[in-house]
Amino acid sequence: MNMMNPTPLPHAGADHPKVKFGKIGVLVANLGTPDDYTYWPMRRYLNEFLSDKRVVDIASWKWQPLLQLIILTRRPFASGEAYKSIWNHDKGESPLLTITKDQTAAIKQVMQGKYGDDVEVDFCMRYGNPSTKSKVKELIAKGCDKIVFFPLYPHYAGATSATANDEFFRTLMEEKWQPSARTVPAYFENEAYIDALAKSVERAYEGIERPDILVCSYHGMPIRYLMEGDPYHCQCQKTTRLLKERLGWADTDITTTFQSVFGREEWLKPYTVEEVARLAEAGKTKIAVIAPAFSADCIETLEEINEEIKESFEEAGGEQFTYIPCLNDEPAHIAALTQIIEENLKGWV
Repeated sequence: MNMMNPTPLPHAGADHPKVKFGKIGVLVANLGTPDDYTYWPMRRYLNEFLSDKRVVDIASWKWQPLLQLIILTRRPFASGEAYKSIWNHDKGESPLLTITKDQTAAIKQVMQGKYGDDVEVDFCMRYGNPSTKSKVKELIAKGCDKIVFFPLYPHYAGATSATANDEFFRTLMEEKWQPSARTVPAYFENEAYIDALAKSVERAYEGIERPDILVCSYHGMPIRYLMEGDPYHCQCQKTTRLLKERLGWADTDITTTFQSVFGREEWLKPYTVEEVARLAEAGKTKIAVIAPAFSADCIETLEEINEEIKESFEEAGGEQFTYIPCLNDEPAHIAALTQIIEENLKGWV
């Protein structure tokens, strides 16, 4: 099967521009990363992130003065120190960027083995680099007139999946010849994804004294978003239930919490940082923490969970804290992601 046709369109004259077409693009997208942990790269990244109305939906006339004059004056320093503590200094990039590159390379290898050069695989970030716009344009330039856009968020949320799709569609609005497009829906209940999570738990439990409870820590969001119809909370709860059933555990062996609270508004509860302390005080001195909503380890897992949340647990009397890494480029995870991609390629390949 060779879908690529780099020649001019049929019946075009000699002076007609050569247009590449006939390929399929697969573009995986993650949240994003600063280019560096120093002040100005951090400020640019945080400004783009916190100016997104999907993330902070306060009226601009209220929010922007606060953001530009106060938050972005101070926060880049604190966030920069947090990033510095987890930075991949060998490669000069954040762990999220390193892992996303590895995931993309693994997916690409599988897809090339099945479809050769007919399917192009690449990645982008919603905030920072490589931008969604730059990668969509690269795929189109390579002849992709069909694109599957895959936000790497197992659970749908307006502040993650939806804003990633928004940016993708904004880029398509600029194209003279707009490619056909498909967006991959949330995969929070996908059997292969749940199985990959379970296997990561089983591996982690093999080498340690069995924890009293597994804490499934999901990124938080304001409760108001749930009340306005965002399905994220319900999807997180279902992932925990399916993971529990796959592991064959009792309800008391696993729990759901939410982390990364920002601002004064009430967010989804229980808050991870408070719940782990409560568990320790209640005598559950051995816990494991997993972050099913993150497809790759990042600042929220490597710094927030493995440092801040761990410290909260230990200060409350906790003795054994085990962080179970994200699925990253584990073979079972790559198999799940490629299976999902192939389901969304049906009819195109």
